[in-house]
Formats: sequence, structure tokens, C-alpha cells
Amino acid sequence: MHSPQISHPTATDKPIDVVAVIDRCRFSPLQRWIMFLSFFVIAVDGFDTVAVGYVGPVLAARWGVSRVALGPLFSAALVGLAIGALFAGPLGDRVGRKRILIGSVAFFGLCTLASACAGSLQQLTVLRLLTGLGLGAAMPNAVTLLSEYAPRKHRSLLVNVMFCGFALGASGGGFAAAWLIPALGWQSIFVIGGVVPIALALLLFTMPESLTFMVARGYPAARISAVLARIDRSFKASAAGYRVPAQETAGGKSPLSILFSAQFRIGSYLLWLTYFMGLVVYYLLTSWMPTLMREAGFDLGHSARMTALLSLGAGVGPLLLGWLMDRMNAYRVVAAGFALAGCFVWLAGVTVTDGDVLPWVIFTTGTFLAGALTSMPAIAASYYPVAARASGVAWMLGIGRFGGVVGAFAGGPLLAAGLSIAQIMGLLAIPSCIAAAALLAQSRRLTGEPVLAAPVLH
Repeated sequence: MHSPQISHPTATDKPIDVVAVIDRCRFSPLQRWIMFLSFFVIAVDGFDTVAVGYVGPVLAARWGVSRVALGPLFSAALVGLAIGALFAGPLGDRVGRKRILIGSVAFFGLCTLASACAGSLQQLTVLRLLTGLGLGAAMPNAVTLLSEYAPRKHRSLLVNVMFCGFALGASGGGFAAAWLIPALGWQSIFVIGGVVPIALALLLFTMPESLTFMVARGYPAARISAVLARIDRSFKASAAGYRVPAQETAGGKSPLSILFSAQFRIGSYLLWLTYFMGLVVYYLLTSWMPTLMREAGFDLGHSARMTALLSLGAGVGPLLLGWLMDRMNAYRVVAAGFALAGCFVWLAGVTVTDGDVLPWVIFTTGTFLAGALTSMPAIAASYYPVAARASGVAWMLGIGRFGGVVGAFAGGPLLAAGLSIAQIMGLLAIPSCIAAAALLAQSRRLTGEPVLAAPVLH
């Protein structure tokens, strides 16, 4: 008597985990294209941030305003960045990362283009605020979209590489301003800075919406299958549909309710504290480094070189820490970055009179500080489920920007109080250590919560 034949369902008879498909496949041309576009979104941000600094002195002379009056102009975009991030994150979780990314890039492109027509400092300041709103909305959605298309084994490195676009855009903005402003006037910077984002917004239509978002929101299976087929050539559609891992679901809660839920609330506060403290240090150094070096007795050329070395280190740190994060406990790697940044910024104060040692110390400070800060969006993207990922990244970036505002303004009062360079640098070690401690506390929390630890602890 023959035993009855038992039929075994094929893999395509079960719901396909789209995250597992992305994790097991090689980085496809589609994913490279998404990374390329995300990289350029960040590069445009870098261009805009640096180029307007070169426009300021020209406007001060032409419009007859003091350099002190340029403060609101320079800080307007920073305030807009914070506000834009806080609002755009939840929108990205509701209507899609791609839609908000396209709209925000087009918006800040149009606002930048309109800045070329500004006739007064007040008009330009308002336009810079609006430009910041668009930039603040673009960055968290670009981070979220790329992180959801990046395989887990390379996710942190790829997100950090994307943020290296900021340094490329910043250097490009400096070179462009040096050539364009004398030749074509200050308006040319805003024309270039507006036309490029508008063209980029059109290119963004060529990339797909996030797969995990489409699955979580119940998009048509055919649309999801088409994207998966572009990532995995051997892919076969599933009659049973698609799914995301259990920890990615959120029970239909709103994005902000997830951020402030008992499960994620403490972690959110710790991430915000870390990023806030890190930006206090970064913006104080980048804004006041030339002045601090002049106070220490260096000439203008040497002061400029010290500032450049800080930025040069920022191009190395993200790659180093991103590579380590994909191989070790990501939280501890970034915490070590902040702690080492604190040690070296303190050492910079100690060695400020040593012209041979100081350049290396400044370079190393930039390496660890920028590496740790750049790694924070990857940390946040991995911590939150798909229903609140854009919100989680955006709120960390938005609240952290207020730390940047504090850092940018803090240098003046500290110098006015009569503190020495060594004392100021020593004080900057404190927020760096607070940032490191907050991340270590978050790592310990996740050690006892395996559901949350899975996406971020390697």
C-alpha cells in the first residue's frame, strides 16, 4: 500500500518578506540609483549651507548693513531645517517617503531661485527660512528611503556614504562662490542653487517608493512585485502577498504616538539628547574655530587651515564608523566616536600653542565628531518601525538642530566671559561625553529588549 503523497508548498505560496529579499540580494542597479539620488539631495544641502556664507559679506557691502545684522540671515535656514524636519517626518510616514522628498526638494529649489530676486535683507531672510523648511523635510525622508532599500549588512556604511555628499556639496559651494560671485554677481549662487534641486526633483520621479512602506500601507501586489523584480532577477511573485518583519508593524498607531509610546519613548529621548549635544559641539567649533584660533595668536591663514582640517576629518569619520557599525554593536561604536571626540577636543585646548601637534589633533577631532554625528540617522532609522521611521529620524534631526543653534551662539558669550581657548575646549568635552553616555544607556536598554535590538545590534 502506497502512502499518500504529501504536497509541499513552494516558497512562492507563502507571503514574501520584502526586507529579507533586500538583505539577501546583491546591491542592484536600482538601489545604486536610489543611493546616487539620495547622495545628491544631501550634496545640495551642503552647497546651500556654505554658499550663502559667501553671499553675506557681499550683501553687507551692497545693502549697507552691518555684519552683525547678517546673523538672522545665517540662522534662518537652520531654524527652518528644524521646523521642516518636525513636520515632514510624520507626513513621510503617512503619504510616503518619495512624495515628500520630491515635494520638499522642489520647494527649496524654488525658494532658493526666488532668493536671487530678493531686494532687501529682510526678504532674503524670509526666503532663507522657507528654504530651510524644504531642506529640513528632504533630509529625513532621503535617509529613510535609502535605509529601507539598503541591505542590513551594509546599511550603516551606505547611509554614512550618502551623508558624505554634504562635504562634497559644501566644497563645491565654496569653489562655485569664489568664481561665480566676482564674475556674475551674488544672484548667480542662488540661481545655481535653485535650478539644480528643481532638476533633481524631476529625477526623483524615476525611483520607486519604499518597499516596506508599500507593504505596510497595502499597495497593489503588482507594484511591489515590479520593484522586487528589479532588485532580484530571479524573483518570483507570491500568490500569498507580501509582508514585513513582525517588529516593523505598529498596530495602526499614528507615527507620533509610536515615538511617544512606552516602547519607544525613552529611546527617543536618548537619541534626541545625543544628537543635540553632538551638534552643540560641532556648530560651536565650525562657527567659531577661526575666531578661537585668532584669539590663540594664529594669523588668518593658519586659522583658516585649522578650520579646513576639521572639515577634512569630517570626510573620513563617517566611512570609518559606518564600516565598524555594520560589524559591531552600532551604539557602542558611535558612543566611542563621541567619547573620543570629547578627548581630542580637550586635547586641542591643551596643545593650542603647539603648531606641530595641533593640526593632527584638530583633524582627529573632526574625524570622530563628524563620524559620530553622521552615524546618528542610521541609528535612528534602525530603531523605529516602518510606520514611524521617517518621523523618528526627522524628530531627532529637528530637535538636534536646536543644539546647533545653541552651539553657534555660545562662542560669543564664552569669549566675552574671558574664558581661555583651553577652558572653552575643555567645556566642549562635556556635551561630547553626555552624548556618549546617552548612547551607551540606550544600548543597555536594547540588550534586554531583543525585539528592538534586532534591527540595530550587529
